Amino acid sequence: MTASLGFRWAERVVVRDHVRLSCRDWGGSGPDVLLLHGLAGHAGEWDATARALRDAGYRVVALDQRGHGSSERRPADVSRAAYVADVVAVVSELGLHRPVLIGQSLGGHTALLTAAAHPGLPSALVLVEAGPGGSNPGVQDAIGEWFSAWPAPFPSREAAVAYLGGGKRAVGEGWADGLEERGDGLWPRFDADVMVRSLDENATRTFWGEWAAVTCPTLAVLGQGEQGGIIGDEEYAEMVRLRPGALHGVSVPGAGHDVHLERPEVLHALVTGFLG
Repeated sequence: MTASLGFRWAERVVVRDHVRLSCRDWGGSGPDVLLLHGLAGHAGEWDATARALRDAGYRVVALDQRGHGSSERRPADVSRAAYVADVVAVVSELGLHRPVLIGQSLGGHTALLTAAAHPGLPSALVLVEAGPGGSNPGVQDAIGEWFSAWPAPFPSREAAVAYLGGGKRAVGEGWADGLEERGDGLWPRFDADVMVRSLDENATRTFWGEWAAVTCPTLAVLGQGEQGGIIGDEEYAEMVRLRPGALHGVSVPGAGHDVHLERPEVLHALVTGFLG
């Protein structure tokens, strides 16, 4: 057992095609929930949400997706299909019954594709700053340049929080929690080239067909802070058009892309209200 924020969670490991997948199992005896972090993130980003959902009566698991955190760092396959197959394997191996899939950013995209490919698997879908998107040929260069600019190793946690938070301490704390300590400082627990390759398909195509194939109730949580989120009005309007009556959307004022870190209490209230 490992201590986290004063509460306990157990590490559970699932191996699929020789790829190690590490999960934080928070326990609980109610309906199942699986939490999926975004690109370059880690399962610990969800600690506040996981604890609150467990205490509200859910059984909660958070996955370090392939290439991230305590999972396999350099998997050969980082296709969207591989991420989806990992979710299916975790659900099966950990005995999750029709879990609610909650994902932020790329994790939300993984949840969406899982719901499309396996309509009988989730009971509901929560997309936090995630959607079908449009092809973005420049996204990989932008992400690669961002990682290259990181002053790693960070000499201290405070330095990491200040840099990664961009003025928002809660965001910086969440990202800093994902770093690993070595003799010369704090380093990311991922390799930048793996992250860039994980976006191969997002750079070249859209996923509207998959979105239209989703059948379970869906909640979309969007950031509405000064810098805004990544889901624009046009994309959200098209999501509604393709699935009228099945999508519930909420914007969170004062929060940007990392809604789950900036306003975890608001996200918890939205999720439990939606599921209830």
